[in-house]
Parts: sequence; C-alpha cells; structure tokens
Amino acid sequence: MKHPDDVGIAPGGPAEGEATTPVRPPAVSFAGLELPVEVLRTLSGLGVREPFPIQAATLPDALRGRDVLGRGRTGSGKTLAFGLPLLTRTAGRRAEPKQPLALILVPTRELAQQVTQALAPYAEALRLRMATVVGGMSIGRQAAALRQGAEVVVATPGRLHDLVGRNACRLGRVRITVLDEADQMCGLGFLPQVVEVLDQVHPGGQRMLFSATLDRDVDQLVRRYLHDPVVHSVDPSAGTVAAMEHHVLVVHGPDRYAVITEIAARDGRVLLFLDTKHAVDQLTRHLRASGVHAGALHSGKSQPQRTRTLAQFRNGGLTVLVATDVAARGLHVDGLDLVVNVDPPTDPKDYVHRAGRTARAGESGSVVTLVSAGQRRETSRMMAGAGIEATVTKVRSGEAELSRITGARAPSGSPLDGGPAVPRPKNTNAPFRGLGTSKDTSRGAGGKSRKAGEARKLAEARKAAFVRRNG
Repeated sequence: MKHPDDVGIAPGGPAEGEATTPVRPPAVSFAGLELPVEVLRTLSGLGVREPFPIQAATLPDALRGRDVLGRGRTGSGKTLAFGLPLLTRTAGRRAEPKQPLALILVPTRELAQQVTQALAPYAEALRLRMATVVGGMSIGRQAAALRQGAEVVVATPGRLHDLVGRNACRLGRVRITVLDEADQMCGLGFLPQVVEVLDQVHPGGQRMLFSATLDRDVDQLVRRYLHDPVVHSVDPSAGTVAAMEHHVLVVHGPDRYAVITEIAARDGRVLLFLDTKHAVDQLTRHLRASGVHAGALHSGKSQPQRTRTLAQFRNGGLTVLVATDVAARGLHVDGLDLVVNVDPPTDPKDYVHRAGRTARAGESGSVVTLVSAGQRRETSRMMAGAGIEATVTKVRSGEAELSRITGARAPSGSPLDGGPAVPRPKNTNAPFRGLGTSKDTSRGAGGKSRKAGEARKLAEARKAAFVRRNG
C-alpha cells in the first residue's frame, strides 16, 4: 500500500560549511523504532509496514529531538518522516487556547490540507488535536479552532501571520517546528513571515527543515535556526526515478489541439500543466465539450472549489486535471501515471516538481512535454538543467505512436455540460495558450528577445498572484 505522502525534494550534497553529524544506521522497520504502540497499530491498520528510505534515515534522530535537514526525492514519504516524530514527541501534552505546541509550515493550501489528512489518523490515535490554518478559508473559524485548543497546527505563512497579528495565535510554546518546501516558501516571498515565525517559537525547540535547494535564503534559515542539524539525503539523482519515463513530443502546429484532446481522452488519470489561469479554463471547457471529464485547478478558484476538484480527481469523478503550477507541489494522487506539460516549463526545478506528481512511492509513470519544432532547443536546455534525458518523437493525432506513448484515443465528442461541442481550430491560433499560439512561431533575435521579456513578465505576475492568493 502507498504511503500518504506529499511532494518530496530534489536532493544534492550539503552546502559548503553546512553542519553535519554522523548518521545513525537506518531503521529497517517501524516496529524497531521508538514509536508509541498507538502509532504502530495505526500504521499496521493502514497497511504501512516498512519505512521508505527517507523515513528510515530520519526517524531515529528526529524522535530523539535532533534538528534535521532532510533532502529526498519527490514522492519519498517526507510527511511521515517529520510527522511521526512531531506527533510522538507532542503526545501526552495539552495545548492552552491559542497556544499550539507544534507547527508545520508549508507554502500552499493544498499541501497544508494534504499534510493534515495524512497525519490525522496518527494524531487521533494519540489524542492530539490538529488545526489547519490557510488562506482562502474563514479566518474566523480558524481562530475559533485555535481558541478551543490545538496541539498541532499546519499552516501557510501568510495566514499564520494574520492570526498572530490578531492575537488569535501565540507561538511561544511551540517546541517542534517543521519547514516543508522551504525553498518554495522563500521563492514565493514568504521569507520575512518564516523568519518572524522562527523568532517567536520556543528558542530551545526542535526544528526540521526540508528543501530542494540550499540557496542563499534557505541556507540563511539553516545556519540561523538549526542547531547542529543531522543531514539526511536519499536518492541523490536530481529528483528523477528509474521508473519514470520522459518524452518530448514534437507536434505540428495545426495538429496540437487534436493531440492534447486525444491524450486527455485516454483511459486513466492525466494531469495537464499550462502557464495561465485563462488557458486552463479554456482548455477545460473544450475538453468537457469533447466528452472528457476534466476539471480546472488554479489560484483563481476559491478554496472550496479547489478542494472539491481535487477530491473528484482523486476519487475518479474527474479523469483529467488541468492546472497551473499551483498543483506542481504538494499534490499526491494514487494511480496518476501520466503528467503532460502542455506549456513546457522554463525552469528546470518547475519541470522536476511537475514530473514529481507521477511515479510516486516506487510506482511507474510518464512525463510528456509537447513542443513545436521551434521550441525544441529551448526545451532541451531546460531539461538538461533538470538532469533529464528524454525520448524525442514526432507525432500526429490518430497515430499509433501517440497512443503507444500516452494511451491517446479519440474522445466521445458528447458534451458533458449540455452545450455544443467545440470545433477543432483550422490554424495555429488555438484558443488556449500552449497549443500553437503565436509565441511558438517567433523568428529571429527580435522574436526571441520579445519572447524572453514576455516570459519574465509572466513569471513575475504569476509569482505575485500566487503569493496574494495562497497566504
């Protein structure tokens, strides 16, 4: 059975000068660890019998109260690696109103909810109360949950900052603090809020930090707030796994619309990534008009909408999730074996994290990136930066090779929402970005310069919007 985990991190060696100590031999079973019988019983009941490598390596030191710097590939099982020690070391204590005892800080709402769901059975077994504090939901209800008392809080930085500012939450009694996806929190501009939190929690408490990279901001956190941390790195392979296949499909412009529709109509779940909210909404409408059970996920949706869409994708009510990078981190769905970059990412880290939504927990999966002939060189450079070697194939809609790689098939053509079917476009001016728009056909140095400038502006706008909506 799969572990209920969250997105992992692409590991690398410790930074120069980084504090390290000898690592204990990894545990071979949960039973061999100093875990409460209630936790062991819950693990067994959920069919979780053997720890993943990052769990086996991290748990002994974390259970002893050591500060931990954890680095492991995507899908590696980090949630239990930090969650079980946090819950075990908090068990038996009772929180006063507004004063939690343990804190897990994450960058996105989806990851916060997923971490809460993954740890809830163990918290319940230990009679610990959990509260989730994220933007997009009622701040009054979250303040009420804190007033009632919660030993463990899972939070995004912006909403926690707001609650602390309202005196609805006090952090002085927090003795265990986890920073998950620290690099993304810093990259999204949350560093001031993270520093504020770490300055308020109990100064002698335990800190566990998980991050893909140790750039300047994250390294600053490690050096300032972690005391003689034990460093645990697992699967140092740039975030890739042997069971994951990577394909670049070169598609002729006028055929791109049909290609993506046939991929979406495959038998099985598929996650499609595009760059903009507008493109996501347009593609979703087209797919549903073509008879494909698709749903949209982006920061423009309300939190209840996002939660409902993810639940439908997980339970099979939707077979296609069309998303911006809001889903690139933190999304875990059992049985998701295909990720498609409709819009190729420009940052290698974005590719790694998008790809990490498949081939999780030792399973197999494929990542497909659609490109025009003019995008091949730029995409090849990006993938080289991610340490990825992909198979490049020219494909057309309706061909056996497209079906072999992706499982593509013709859609039913029966609209799901009662409206007319959307006609296939007759030229490269497809109605959603990434499927043969003018940005793919720029020529000469001027076109490349304009494209680079547009890409930078888009990235800055997406980052600013993400921060506003996901605090």
